[in-house]
Amino acid sequence: MGDPRGFLKLDRQLPDRRSVPVRLRDWKEVYEVFPEELLRDQASRCMDCGIPFCNHGCPLGNLIPDWNDLVYRGHWRDAIEQLHSTNNFPEFTGRLCPAPCETACVLGINEPPVTIKQVEVSIVDRAWAEGWITPLVPTEHTGRRIGVVGSGPAGLAAAQQLTRAGHGVVVFERADRIGGLLRYGIPEFKMEKQHLDRRLAQMEAEGTEFRTNTEVGVDLPVSELRSDFDAVVLAGGATQWRELPIPGCDAVGVHQAMEYLPGANRVQEGDLDSAPISAEGLDVVIIGGGDTGADCLGTALRQGARSVHQFEIMPRPPDERPDQTPWPTWPMVYRVTSAHEEGGVREYAISTSEFLADTDGRLTGLRAHRVEKVIIDGRVTFEAISGSEEDFRADLALLAMGFNGPEQNQLLDGLGVELDARGNVARDANYRTSAEGVYVCGDMGRGQSLIVWAIAEGRSCAASVDRALSGSSHLPSPIKPTALPLN
Repeated sequence: MGDPRGFLKLDRQLPDRRSVPVRLRDWKEVYEVFPEELLRDQASRCMDCGIPFCNHGCPLGNLIPDWNDLVYRGHWRDAIEQLHSTNNFPEFTGRLCPAPCETACVLGINEPPVTIKQVEVSIVDRAWAEGWITPLVPTEHTGRRIGVVGSGPAGLAAAQQLTRAGHGVVVFERADRIGGLLRYGIPEFKMEKQHLDRRLAQMEAEGTEFRTNTEVGVDLPVSELRSDFDAVVLAGGATQWRELPIPGCDAVGVHQAMEYLPGANRVQEGDLDSAPISAEGLDVVIIGGGDTGADCLGTALRQGARSVHQFEIMPRPPDERPDQTPWPTWPMVYRVTSAHEEGGVREYAISTSEFLADTDGRLTGLRAHRVEKVIIDGRVTFEAISGSEEDFRADLALLAMGFNGPEQNQLLDGLGVELDARGNVARDANYRTSAEGVYVCGDMGRGQSLIVWAIAEGRSCAASVDRALSGSSHLPSPIKPTALPLN
């Protein structure tokens, strides 16, 4: 490493966030520019540990110590080459991934870990600014055609890899723009869509074709998909949201997070003057304490909500890594996102039992009770604490409780693919489904997961498809799928 004692001399440092009163007035990303000198200092904290567990903590197998050293030495162009060798879209992961690489950092055993995620995003942003990222157009074409259904990170990764291998690739997206949840699920303050648009422009220049407003099974018959392509990759994500079937759930003002967030994003795209569902002047309760809930929180605050409460059924996590999640595993610890820093009240160990409405059926509040986490025969349950019932004022309730898997629709029915015990599309170790020539990657086969897993699976699935069509493949295959095997 460039400075083998860097981790002894320097503390972990991240870029400052713009002040809360300022950033709540716009939808721009929250972080200030991080000076190059400070970034190189942070890269020098990579401690030449011998066994880089960060590589294994990252599903993509990113060569983290390598590009940390290159950044420290100022070899930025070599750094982006190393980064792109394992990750098609570091500008996405560098902004959106929760960084399991950092929790696996050896320095993190007893010190704050290396700022891996910040180094990653700085490399790719520098590369775009310098004009180093250009289309990689294949020199030979195989004559084979592949249809990719879904344009989220898994579908885009598979499509880019297969296009670069010389195949003709068409990506189908049912929405009016490419990007899946990257486009309409991730708020602008977490990732400005310019980062997505310039990567899509690169892919189009490489030869990938995008078709929007096309729901396979509705706008395009499944039979045409099968007849027009030599292989099909399913990458439609896990979009079947979890419901909350309690009294009053049909009240006006109760919405799913993914009914709420796209409208705010469409305002930023210039499609709408105002969001169809707005928190302006309202008392808001968000049910779900994960990333989607935090996205709803930041959005509601920017829209001018009067108050926001975020409910989480789990108890408040500890501040330090607990014994149950030892290094290098992902620790369940208390985290404060930029949205949590901006406002709202986080309520832990609480469960909603009823939505309250007026005589016109409009939401007026929620009835909730505190719960105690109980483990019975290895299964976690939540028991209501007697006398803890409490009512909360709410004009808007947003359900952000995660997703159950892919939607059961005409696409899956038409292809006749088997599902696993969790309702995901079943696949073997090569991402093949039960239908001949049909593959699946990302959340559609894995279940709800992280963006870094989606990209890794998209890359690996592409290698399997390329191998099946060409007899061999030079595409990297970082991981095998973690799902139930086909019968």
